[in-house]
Amino acid sequence: MAWFWLILGGTFEVGFTTALRYVDGFRNLPWTIAFLASVTCSMGLLEYASRSIPMGTAYAVWGGIGAVGTVIVGMAFYEEPTTTVRLLLILAIVGCIAALKLTAS
Repeated sequence: MAWFWLILGGTFEVGFTTALRYVDGFRNLPWTIAFLASVTCSMGLLEYASRSIPMGTAYAVWGGIGAVGTVIVGMAFYEEPTTTVRLLLILAIVGCIAALKLTAS
């Protein structure tokens, strides 16, 4: 169950990085609230998952999910470049995340 919470926490990381685009120096209140709620959930779930999963593994997986998700959101909604190299690098990160899960004791 810890892996579920870790993956959910990584998903909230995508939420806070997306909200961060719009906080405007924390003057845009709705986006600031969304950012704070997402970062709180994300960090809380990382902490909870790391009680069962080694912290190094948990942090790497959490960060990888956030990074991949943020890049995908950027490509899908914010016209960030979608190139073969970027897609291959995303695939490499996903492969590393899977390998960390498979080798976690």
